[in-house]
Amino acid sequence: MNTKTRNILIFLGLTTAVVGGAGWYFLSGDTAELDIAAVSGPSPEITAPRKETFPTINVADVKPWGANEAPEAAQGLTVARFADGLDHPRSMLVLPNGDVLVAETNSPPRENKGVEGMVMRLLMNKAGAGVPSANRISLLRDSDGDGKAETKTPFLEGLNSPYGMVLIGDTLYVANTDAVMAFPYSEGQTKITAKGRKVLSLPAQKPNNHWTRNLIANADGTKLYVAIGSASNVAEKGLEVEKGRARIIEFDLATGKKRDFAVGLRNPVGMAWEPSSDALWTVVNERDMLGSDLVPDYLTRVEAGMHFGWPWNYWGGYEDFRVEPRRPELREYTRRPDYALGTHVAPLGLTFASKAALGSGFANGAFVALHGSWNRKPASGYKVVFVPFGDNGRPAVTRDAKGKVTGGLPVDVLSGFLTKSGDAKGRPTDVTIDSKGALLVTDDVSGIVWRVSNPQVMAKPVETAMR
Repeated sequence: MNTKTRNILIFLGLTTAVVGGAGWYFLSGDTAELDIAAVSGPSPEITAPRKETFPTINVADVKPWGANEAPEAAQGLTVARFADGLDHPRSMLVLPNGDVLVAETNSPPRENKGVEGMVMRLLMNKAGAGVPSANRISLLRDSDGDGKAETKTPFLEGLNSPYGMVLIGDTLYVANTDAVMAFPYSEGQTKITAKGRKVLSLPAQKPNNHWTRNLIANADGTKLYVAIGSASNVAEKGLEVEKGRARIIEFDLATGKKRDFAVGLRNPVGMAWEPSSDALWTVVNERDMLGSDLVPDYLTRVEAGMHFGWPWNYWGGYEDFRVEPRRPELREYTRRPDYALGTHVAPLGLTFASKAALGSGFANGAFVALHGSWNRKPASGYKVVFVPFGDNGRPAVTRDAKGKVTGGLPVDVLSGFLTKSGDAKGRPTDVTIDSKGALLVTDDVSGIVWRVSNPQVMAKPVETAMR
């Protein structure tokens, strides 16, 4: 072998090593330096961002529950299957007679073009989220009161990626990804065949990455609130496609007028009224590609006129320098969230415990379904947690003599969805309280609704109001 050939081979070898090493570096992703507890609670640690050229990819393989398997409930609680065999169940609504409506739904068809689209498809399939939407709401009925639904019937079909549901009088409102629809409802019926009427158009322009449209009504049923996620991570597709996105809107049913209630919320999903203050709370999925320690997803109170910073700021004023044009003057008006749930935990479901019969430890606070991360190392979420609240209608925290927060972290209610080997048995999606005070949890990738109860607590029938 002559010198020229040898030099060429050495060059090719070094080039391969450098390219391979760079590829491994970029594709291996960012590993968290903080424990999830450090980025949870009322005062999470906000570190310097570690900007990612490529997102950290750590998607759990889905290996659904076996016939005799179940998640692990907190001490004193038991868990059983309320219903199974569902097609990607997501949101729920408990009707006044105790029937449970569950939306069998998923994202509308995505364009997923090019390399980015191919990677997205692979990730969604790996996470169990690549199935087409059934576009159906089903009715679950527990006729004998044994905690298991004997009846499962298609209640409303032909929808468009439905999510939010609310009953006001004899009208059932359903939030499709592109519109709020109204349907006539009679107590006890097991199917709606009437054609719905459109009440409100919703933004669903492409890309429609955050497709869920959750729905809630105020106490007297005069107004609807709709949670609408952003079209992108941090407006990288341009601000034009973000019109009407990343916010909660308020809609007056009598006048047909709508307004922005709160904005700058990247992807708000679960909404619920805090019982002691009648304040609206929501859970929000924050931005990606700033490292495994940023940005905490959160639970927060929302009031009219609040701005939570997206896409320019996060956590009350930390500027995201990826966003152009910059808006430094907005920092002064950015609302800081009330409570961090951890980074990339993907909170979706939210309900308060006022109607729960799970014991004194779960009497005052919020239940949150954490769907689980796809871009954090190690993985986070994949559980249902309880955030204790105080009598002031805020998360309960403890402080030392100097005012430093010493307690107030989320409490595990239902865990074990993620195995020690890193496989996902399921992914909790929504939470609600049934007519007897038990906690219902949808598990979308395994097609199950779990029921968490406390056998030591005498459960009394609970009337289901519009909330």
